[in-house]
Amino acid sequence: MKKERIAIIGAGAAGCFAAANIPHTANREVVVLEKTGKALQKVKVSGGGRCNTTHHLFDIPELIERYPRGKQFLRKTLYEFGPQQTIDWFEKRRVQLKTEADGRMFPDTDNSETIIDCIWQEMMKQKVQVQYHKSVVKLAKVDGAFEIHFADGIMQNADKVLVACGGFPKEEQYKWLQQLGHSIQLPVPSLFTFNLRNHPITELMGVSVPNGVVKINGTKIIEPGPILITHWGLSGPAILRASAWGARELHERNYDFQVQINWLGTLQEQELKEIIVQLRREQGKQFIAQKNPFELPRRLWEFLLKTCSIAGDIRWGDLPSLQQNKLVEHLIRNTFHVAGKTTFKEEFVTCGGVVLSEINPKTLESKIVSGLYFAGEVLDVDGITGGFNFQHAWASGYLAAKAIANS
Repeated sequence: MKKERIAIIGAGAAGCFAAANIPHTANREVVVLEKTGKALQKVKVSGGGRCNTTHHLFDIPELIERYPRGKQFLRKTLYEFGPQQTIDWFEKRRVQLKTEADGRMFPDTDNSETIIDCIWQEMMKQKVQVQYHKSVVKLAKVDGAFEIHFADGIMQNADKVLVACGGFPKEEQYKWLQQLGHSIQLPVPSLFTFNLRNHPITELMGVSVPNGVVKINGTKIIEPGPILITHWGLSGPAILRASAWGARELHERNYDFQVQINWLGTLQEQELKEIIVQLRREQGKQFIAQKNPFELPRRLWEFLLKTCSIAGDIRWGDLPSLQQNKLVEHLIRNTFHVAGKTTFKEEFVTCGGVVLSEINPKTLESKIVSGLYFAGEVLDVDGITGGFNFQHAWASGYLAAKAIANS
């Protein structure tokens, strides 16, 4: 009896998780085809090598609000396999996940290899084959089966195919999927940092503010959270989340826009002015440079004072109104001209991909080509930073595996 052959294109989070969840049988073989020489690379580098596996957010309607694109689709997939199912899956295989203060979840070892080893062992248990340096250039369905053509000229056959190749930065890289009849939403980067060309604040690289607020001028995008100053500009969770929500609009602006930072979080102008009045009254003899009442990092406080022309020997009681107004402005509406972006570490995420209306969200099967499935970032779904993109990878990979095994 001929074995059913299932080919999974891509050895990333979604592809490997799907492979791990297709039970081995005597009449089925599963092969994962990876274009590079390594598997699960994004899992390895995620969260600084700790792997931000999922997020401690179990209310599904609230969870899907963490995804700038794909909400309707995720309503179906995340109800079936959400963060609780992710936790249970890993715990069943003796991997404990822990929750950090911001809700992000990591393996209790703080090592991404724990997640990689767990998935890999499950793949080997299911007798999954993995082939490296297999770059797909064409996929065709001929006489009810699939022909998979590779860049090296070799061709393989498969009865079912799961495409889990991740996102591509350029639309032409999706051509082999368009040839099957699928539509592609133009891919643009998501999760990126903001470049501030030659801005003196970059000399404060490494300084971070735990509770800032980022606002992109000319949009409705406002994101609270940690802000990190880097040698090229601004990064940190608040910046990354803002980049995800603004992915398409900022692309259209060619990454040339104004960003406004409130270093004091949600503190507003009137409240700040009242605090300064109180400081003048109660601590008027204190040198401003030495008395930082807002718990900002020392280097940032000194930088802001210098920017506002407030000398080190000026006391709170002697602060001229012009400089006071400047200080208020720089503390809660510090505006920067962003010119360009930088990929966040190695965690490249795209907004765009295979149009979701062409995919069955319950099975992840194509509505256009039977036997063809999709999972992970190749779909037009992307989340903000915090474990949400991996949660989509696990959910879509698991549901595709379940549908493939049962069809």
